[in-house]
Amino acid sequence: MNSPQRRRLLVATSLAALLPARSRAQVYPVRPLRLVAAGPAGATADLVARLISDPLAKALGTTAIVEPKPGAAGAIAVGDLVQQPHDGHTLLVGVNSLVSEIPHIVKLKLDMAKALRPVAELARGGLVLVGHPSLPARNLAELVAYVRARPGQVNVASYSAGTLSHVLGLLLNQAAGIDLMHVAYKGSTPGLADVMGNHVPLMFDGIATSLPLVRAGKLRAFAVSTPRRSPVLPEVPTFTELGYPKLEALAWMGLWCPPDVPATTQALVREATLTVLQQAAVRSRLLELGFDVGSPRTPDEMVAGLKADHDRVGAVLQAIGFKPE
Repeated sequence: MNSPQRRRLLVATSLAALLPARSRAQVYPVRPLRLVAAGPAGATADLVARLISDPLAKALGTTAIVEPKPGAAGAIAVGDLVQQPHDGHTLLVGVNSLVSEIPHIVKLKLDMAKALRPVAELARGGLVLVGHPSLPARNLAELVAYVRARPGQVNVASYSAGTLSHVLGLLLNQAAGIDLMHVAYKGSTPGLADVMGNHVPLMFDGIATSLPLVRAGKLRAFAVSTPRRSPVLPEVPTFTELGYPKLEALAWMGLWCPPDVPATTQALVREATLTVLQQAAVRSRLLELGFDVGSPRTPDEMVAGLKADHDRVGAVLQAIGFKPE
């Protein structure tokens, strides 16, 4: 080694010794982030992933791409995530049902609770019971009376069997003493299309996807599952205020990684994500989509919540003898 090389090595070694241990160990990120959205292009996970991708990448000092991965109730997206290096450069944006509901619905090779670790809650929202405008019922009380007078004759759609969309219909049957007949769809879009076409009169759907159709007068909203009225549907009452507290439920969109991603990397991504969620433009856009900004719950708190939701949904589905496909 010649003298200039030795001098450069000594300078570099001296600078490294002055840096904190965290900075010396931090080799993340070293390439662009890849956000896998668990769902099709244009669906909620894809929209939220695209909303946070640029500001998150800037906060971390890199760039980001978003890749929607539809299919198998999110299992394809999770499979993609776990097959990549577990170094935090590939992250997943997806709804909590990946852990709390999907394992009850589909026979999976992956154990979702072990394959995924929540890093941050990005957005949260509830479901809304919507119906075709031709229904004679103008509110939930009238709707319950209408269905009660027609046992087994009124259908309610869900965006997938075994999901919260299905479970809320079951809970409404129990709480109101009615007999809505469940019709499962593969996603919100085909279900909503059939409700608008009056092939199925009712559907439990996410507020975000039903909102533009309610505003356009193509659907009527009867009640929302959120603890308080949605700011984007302020005229629609909650199930709780109408006397059905068991139908109070929230779904949330999260940023996930494999559990064995280095803890320092997980903490860095979480810190950057929470900062992004405080940006006015991000919060405003989430509200436009029908979401509240996610809670700053810790990953451990989210894991505990997922376990409780998983057990709750499982108990309801077990009561009707539901079997995964």
